[in-house]
Amino acid sequence: MTNSEPRWLAWLRTEAAHSNITEVAQRIGYSRTTVSLVIAGKYPGKIDRIAHTVTTMLEARLCPHLQQPVSEGDCQIAALGPAPTHHPMKLGHWRSCQRCSYRPKGA
Repeated sequence: MTNSEPRWLAWLRTEAAHSNITEVAQRIGYSRTTVSLVIAGKYPGKIDRIAHTVTTMLEARLCPHLQQPVSEGDCQIAALGPAPTHHPMKLGHWRSCQRCSYRPKGA
C-alpha cells in the first residue's frame, strides 16, 4: 500500500488478506477476476462503480464477535476503550476485540 493509494483500495486489499479474493468478490457482488485485477492495478475499465461499492460494503465490516456489520468508529470504541467490568456481555465483547484481526491501532 502506498500513501497515495485510495482508502477503498486499501480496505479491499485488507479484506482479501483477512479472507480471500473469492469471498470478498461474492460479498461486493463482483467476479473474482474483477476483484483480482483491481487489487493488482490491472483492471482495464473504469473503477468508479467498484470503488463506490467497496466503500459502502466494506466500510461497515462484519464484527466476528457480534456477527453483524459495525462501523470503523464503533469498532475503535469497543476495542480501544477500557474494559467494561460492570457488564459480563460487554466484557466478553471487549475481550474478543483484544484478539481480533480487525482491531484498530491506537493508544
